Amino acid sequence: MAAQRARTLGRRFIMLDNLLVVAGFFLVFPLISLHFVDQMGWAAAAVGLALGLRQMVQQGLGLLGGSLADRYGAKPLIVAGMLLRAAGFAVMAVAHHPGVLVFSCLLSGLGGMLFDPPRSAMIIKLTRSHERSRFYSLLMMQDSAAAMGGALLGTWLLGFDFFWVAMGGSALFALAALANALLLPAYRVASTRTAPLAAMRTVLTDKPFLVFVFTLSGYYALGVQIMLLLPVTIKQLAGTAQAVSWMYALDAVLSLTLLYPLARWGERYLRLETRVLAGVLTMAVSIAAMAWVHSLHAAFVMLSLFFVGSLVAEPAREALLARFAQSHARASYMGMGRFGLAIGGLVGYTGGGMLLDHARALNLPALPWLVLALVGVVTWLALYWQFSPTRGQARLAFKPV
Repeated sequence: MAAQRARTLGRRFIMLDNLLVVAGFFLVFPLISLHFVDQMGWAAAAVGLALGLRQMVQQGLGLLGGSLADRYGAKPLIVAGMLLRAAGFAVMAVAHHPGVLVFSCLLSGLGGMLFDPPRSAMIIKLTRSHERSRFYSLLMMQDSAAAMGGALLGTWLLGFDFFWVAMGGSALFALAALANALLLPAYRVASTRTAPLAAMRTVLTDKPFLVFVFTLSGYYALGVQIMLLLPVTIKQLAGTAQAVSWMYALDAVLSLTLLYPLARWGERYLRLETRVLAGVLTMAVSIAAMAWVHSLHAAFVMLSLFFVGSLVAEPAREALLARFAQSHARASYMGMGRFGLAIGGLVGYTGGGMLLDHARALNLPALPWLVLALVGVVTWLALYWQFSPTRGQARLAFKPV
């Protein structure tokens, strides 16, 4: 009973922590491309590079952050990381040169490298395998509501100045750091006090896990466009930055109405692999269709399809990653599990920005969407190959946690 009560309290704290983190992130990041590309006239490729470097640092070094959490526990890593993220946003508030923006994004990425793997490992520690997918679905529902609230607050603050947008995000992460410092128990996310190098070695010799992680890069390259191409496109079609908050409102409505029923239905009738494949294919189709969109209404129809694909794929993807994690290196696994996001984020942000610049120069607005759709199709084929019943890798993935 005491263990179950501790799990319940831990999950409740995760929900509170997640609310602050997601709201703080979406208050700032969706508006970076609008401010620096649309308002200040910077090259989209330069802004995409800054965003991609943040992604690469946070997710690419996730194995290091996870191995430190396996050794020293979750709390010190989470508090330090959130303070670094707050500092990064404060620097971004005064960025008037691309170099300063890059520095602020690097600080933000280093903070995420420290706090993200232990937070993910805590979910594995505090949930049973049979309830994990549902808990991820609940977190995604909260993510959508918090993202909408953060985006609404951010667009309102952008009406005054971007300085207040970035400082608002900094304040929320400072508050999250304080909440973790005062309320988070000193959880150990690994079953034993594993040395960082030993935990890293365990992960890096798990070949089926690494193949799956790298394949997910294409999935993430599609997903990050909600921070780059989609906000710019929606703003251009609507003629107002306020439309970006409508985009996140749509995501929130779909998540709150469909996510949990889809998760329950999927658990009953579909394997996790099938749900990931269906979601990736749906996202690729909706991205391809954006090449022929010329009205705001049509854009929101395709956005709805894109978000539904994400709702189908994301809880299943996270549950599949969690099934790989060995108990003595949980945070290391979850840190390395984000490496696909590092690659996909860097390629998606930088490549998306370059494609947008070329599309404008060549007057080929369909170019970014068709290239990204091709990435989605290749990713789907690679995942289908891995999930094939004739592949031993698929079976190796499902070790009990």
